[in-house]
Amino acid sequence: MNWKQTSLKASRLLNLVSDDTINNVLNSLADAAINQTDRILIENKKDLDAMEKSNPMYDRLLLSSERIKGIASDIRNVANLPSPLGKIISTNTRPNGMQISKVTVPFGVIGIIYEARPNVSFDVFSLCFKSGNACVLKGGTDAYNSNKVIVEIIQQVLEDNRLDKNIVTLLPAGREATAELMNAVGYVDMIIPRGGKGLIDYVRENSKIPVIETGAGICHTYFDEYGDLEKGKSIIFNAKTRRVSVCNALDCLVIHKSRLTDLPVLCGKLAEKNVIIYADESSYNQLKDSYPYLEHATEESFGTEFLDYKMSIRTVNSIDEAIEQISLHSSKHSECIISENNEKIEIFNKMVDAACIYTNVSTAFTDGAQFGLGAEIGISTQKMHARGPMALEELCSYKWIIKGEGQIRS
Repeated sequence: MNWKQTSLKASRLLNLVSDDTINNVLNSLADAAINQTDRILIENKKDLDAMEKSNPMYDRLLLSSERIKGIASDIRNVANLPSPLGKIISTNTRPNGMQISKVTVPFGVIGIIYEARPNVSFDVFSLCFKSGNACVLKGGTDAYNSNKVIVEIIQQVLEDNRLDKNIVTLLPAGREATAELMNAVGYVDMIIPRGGKGLIDYVRENSKIPVIETGAGICHTYFDEYGDLEKGKSIIFNAKTRRVSVCNALDCLVIHKSRLTDLPVLCGKLAEKNVIIYADESSYNQLKDSYPYLEHATEESFGTEFLDYKMSIRTVNSIDEAIEQISLHSSKHSECIISENNEKIEIFNKMVDAACIYTNVSTAFTDGAQFGLGAEIGISTQKMHARGPMALEELCSYKWIIKGEGQIRS
């Protein structure tokens, strides 16, 4: 049998596996990840050696002992979460005595197409397994050695627990495998692309399987005329520099014209990280004598997910203009307002269309673990089925269970 048939068969058998067994496997996997850290790092180094350190993707590709400990902790967190399966969403009894229940169930087989982030292999398996789904992984060529050893470890743990190793499948590198996955109608129930805009657009435009868009984050922070300077300085620095290669990083600071004189304070600390700022004319004039890494913005500076130590600044005359600017360029991921004015905050919260809207909080918190969901499978930027951090509940569908005593329809 090929991977399509073995994955489908494994997904059906997974419906019979108890939650206790699932939790035991996940805890065993966390132990295996720690115990086999050296083996994982050897393979990860092969991938790292083939990538320039200056590449913004290098940080995403990098594994370390500390990161593997964090991954193991996330796996244990997933094991400790309640099962999302078998929950009765609603129930009713019809006049004829027929009992109808709406119950949560797995999707079945979930395909994940992702770039150079080997931690995703652990995260995706953990969440799919806990929610009763088999998963088919199509990682990027840049991380193939890392992904291969991780999946080997997962499959060994499954076999040690007398479960089908095909609950997780790693496809070979190359676009041929990607095309096969996107055309596996009848075998794969859903595809989730995790990566930049180019990858997401490619999958959405070419897949015959339903797609949930995740990942692309063009994130704005609006510093309102009523914004607190100390909060703003801290939030902007954290949102931009905590990890530049992730989707919740700040890309564009939108600032009210009345607060332009505060820009040297708001942005000053960014120079410690050599952040390049692409400033419009008004903000450029405010920063030109104090900020060392300043360039004139072009239209391409706005609506760009930098994934690097770069950001843009746009000056606006009002909150309405700020919302218009964000709406024009947002990927509907995470947007923030810094303000002490409740009326402005309420307008922003109601008018900005994004999965996550922040008030006086760094967008760096858009993360399944930070939301109390355990490890996440991605950040959905669409509105159908799931929105924002996707974890266990978002990996479930439902079915109708109907019980009767021989009723027939006239």
